[in-house]
Amino acid sequence: MSWQLRALAMVLVAATTTAATSAAQTPAPRAPDGAADTAPDGAPESAPGSAPEEAPADLSEPPADAVQTDSGLTSRTVTPGTSEERPAPTDFVTVQYTAWSADGTVVDSTWRRGKPSMIALDQSLPGWGECVQMMTVGEIRRCWMPQELAYNGRAGRPTGTIVFDIELIETRPAPTVPPIDVAGPPADATRTVSGLVYKVLKVGAGTRRPSPRSQVTVHYTGWTTDGEMIDSSVARRTPQEFVVNDVIRGWTEGLQLMVEGERRRFWIPENLAYKGEFGAPRGMLVFDIDLIAIE
Repeated sequence: MSWQLRALAMVLVAATTTAATSAAQTPAPRAPDGAADTAPDGAPESAPGSAPEEAPADLSEPPADAVQTDSGLTSRTVTPGTSEERPAPTDFVTVQYTAWSADGTVVDSTWRRGKPSMIALDQSLPGWGECVQMMTVGEIRRCWMPQELAYNGRAGRPTGTIVFDIELIETRPAPTVPPIDVAGPPADATRTVSGLVYKVLKVGAGTRRPSPRSQVTVHYTGWTTDGEMIDSSVARRTPQEFVVNDVIRGWTEGLQLMVEGERRRFWIPENLAYKGEFGAPRGMLVFDIDLIAIE
């Protein structure tokens, strides 16, 4: 069963009775493949780096300190990362990037589109995916991709070597891959008086916590305890906005524990979730929630 807990549906569940809806899963994000690969609504307006437009001086020839892999990809770090975290091959990454053809023409740029993009690494260009997996969060890396690792002669796409400057803003597991502790919380998880259980996955940089009446923007993925994904804003590449008090009880309680920028995993018992409502997921549910912003 594929059941999406969109923000509106969660409002209806919390307020009265849910009319659960079955929907086909939105296709996973496409690779960086031209300007049509638009960024998700609600993504940050800017990233720590600056927008590169002018072609780099070493566009036509990588410098001596660049490293070449067995595949033929050449790269070098432009700005070191701020974390030790590296993407896994199936991760979804949030990035800013600019790409140039050999003559210095900009062929693609998230900066020009105004927002970062969220991209599934296992669906990206071969050289692009390889390059990003070499990076740590916060890093900017320049990658020289020979044609066979870039657009590979596809009609309407740039030919020859393409040079990308990529800034890795964030990485997260693919929503279709359930966490290893999806069946039950680990010993180091925290349990509240209500029975809600949680674990902090990523410490937030903010200090504010939402109130019951706050409007928040979040990314999330939910699973049943047997590992079935029931919904994911990550898969849709679209963060959700709603009022904290208008969702299921486990979410309302859990969100008020969080600060902006934080990611937590919640194990929500049925009495704090959908209470056995017809058509809704039953039993304990597991959610990874990123609190992006508090309005």
